[in-house]
Amino acid sequence: MQVPAPFDYARAESVEDALTLLQRHGPESRVIAGGHSLLPMMKLRLARPEWLIDINDLFELDYLVEDGDVLRVGALTRHATLLGSDLIAGKLPIVTDAERVIADPVVRNRGTIGGSLCQADPAEDLSTVCEVLRAQVVIRSLDGERVVSMEELHRGPYETAVEQDELLTEIRFPIRPRTGSAYEKVERRVGDWAVAAAGASVTLADDGTIADVAIGLTSVGLDGRTATRAEDALRNAPPSEEAFTAAAELAKQDCDPVADQRGPVDYKRHLAAELTKRVLRRAVERAR
Repeated sequence: MQVPAPFDYARAESVEDALTLLQRHGPESRVIAGGHSLLPMMKLRLARPEWLIDINDLFELDYLVEDGDVLRVGALTRHATLLGSDLIAGKLPIVTDAERVIADPVVRNRGTIGGSLCQADPAEDLSTVCEVLRAQVVIRSLDGERVVSMEELHRGPYETAVEQDELLTEIRFPIRPRTGSAYEKVERRVGDWAVAAAGASVTLADDGTIADVAIGLTSVGLDGRTATRAEDALRNAPPSEEAFTAAAELAKQDCDPVADQRGPVDYKRHLAAELTKRVLRRAVERAR
């Protein structure tokens, strides 16, 4: 079945209007922005909303702002905008790395960072990126707003803390000095979901040791978490190939991939280790 079930449509004129429409039309209303996740699900009848609330006119949610030690990104910011931003490339190069391998230009021109996070797909690249960067997200309702961590946002595959009458409006990334980050992905063909991917953020101390580190993996069963044993092994240690290899081995042990059409478990564990080493190496180079 490639035709969606019948639905009604409303075009929001502001954030307040979108929230009012969501409250008015109840639990069977859905927000649509880029539409590259929701529309295919509707065509397959996996999603059958009675109302679509279109937020593509909410330009107030399309921005990149450096605000002290925080980089604020509006939820309606497109992938293509993130990819082309010098501010993002300079402050958060892991985002640029990931955007280069997300889908194709058609998707990147329409898809939004807020939509990607709200889809909560375990294979989604920006979820890992935001977890590694320890981003926070702003969620608004007619009663006000709340700020939650990525761990609090994602409750499981395709499930988030955003309630039906709420809207994710902003993503906040901390900016830390002497910090570098990187993301690398293996895919079967250009634009495909990851067979495996890894992201890392490394902060160096004044003496050159690793003051802080976060490591995330995509599509290998580390969803919503970072590789804490690997991170603990690297903290306060000087960066070296030996340290990266030991941390990569711990990340390999702690992930939990499943065999599927993208490859067997052993292959995915091998990728988790190899990609972890590569992103740690590049993140340290960028932090110096």
